[in-house]
Amino acid sequence: MNSILADIKQMLNLERDYTPFDTDVQIYINSAFGNLYQLGVLTDKYSITGYEETWADIPLVRKQEQDIKVYIYLYTRLRFDPPANSFVIEAIEKQISEAEWRLNVEAEGAFES
Repeated sequence: MNSILADIKQMLNLERDYTPFDTDVQIYINSAFGNLYQLGVLTDKYSITGYEETWADIPLVRKQEQDIKVYIYLYTRLRFDPPANSFVIEAIEKQISEAEWRLNVEAEGAFES
C-alpha cells in the first residue's frame, strides 16, 4: 500500500526525499481529514504522523478511496501551492466543493451500491 504523505507529495511534484515541506503538507492533509470527518465521510477522527499511514488505514464510512485521494490532493494543493491565477483557484475551489458534496451524499447512503 502507498503512503498517504508520499502520494500527496508526488502529486504536488515534491520528491519523497525532499523533506523541508513535509510538516506543511502533513498539516494540510490532516486538515482535509478533519473536514471529511465533519462531513460524515470518516467513521472516526483520523490524522497522519508521517509516511507510515496508508490509504487503506483511513476509517471510511463507505469505500471511497479514489474520491478521497482527489479531495485531499486538491485541498492540500490549494493551501500548500495555490495557483497564481484566480480563475484556476476558483476552479479548484469548485472541484473541492463538488467533491465534498459527493463524498457526503455517498457516505450518507443516498447512492446504494
